[in-house]
Amino acid sequence: MDKKLLEMLEHDGRLSTKQIAMMLEKEEGDIKKIIEEYEKSGVILGYKAIVDWDKTDREYATALIELKVTPQYNRGFDAIAERIYNYPEVQSVYLMSGSYDLCVILEGKTIREVALFVAQRLAPLEAVQSTATHFVLRKYKDKGVIYGPANFDERGNLN
Repeated sequence: MDKKLLEMLEHDGRLSTKQIAMMLEKEEGDIKKIIEEYEKSGVILGYKAIVDWDKTDREYATALIELKVTPQYNRGFDAIAERIYNYPEVQSVYLMSGSYDLCVILEGKTIREVALFVAQRLAPLEAVQSTATHFVLRKYKDKGVIYGPANFDERGNLN
């Protein structure tokens, strides 16, 4: 039941405890207790809406930054990852296998703002050996959600 409950919440965090209880054929009070325990223990970290910002007037640029870093003695990659994920622009940080160590996903208002962040905040960090920045041009699917087709006006400009 626990795995199914977590999968249901991950798919739709707006489900009520009553709806979940009905689907799992359990008591609503039991479901509330389980969810509260998951929230307290950190299994459930939060609830978020997935927004297609391209359908709004918000200007933003998303980038994926590859970082090669020097791990610290007794802390490995954790210390540098912690320093990086505390920047508000940073959306995600992943430890990777392969040709680079950390994958950093961040957002800024413009490509220039992202580039300056990489040049002025990430690259100068002592543990950072090199960076490679890739800008996201369009999202097709994110967190399991498929994004709709891009909207173009009669002149072929993106709306």
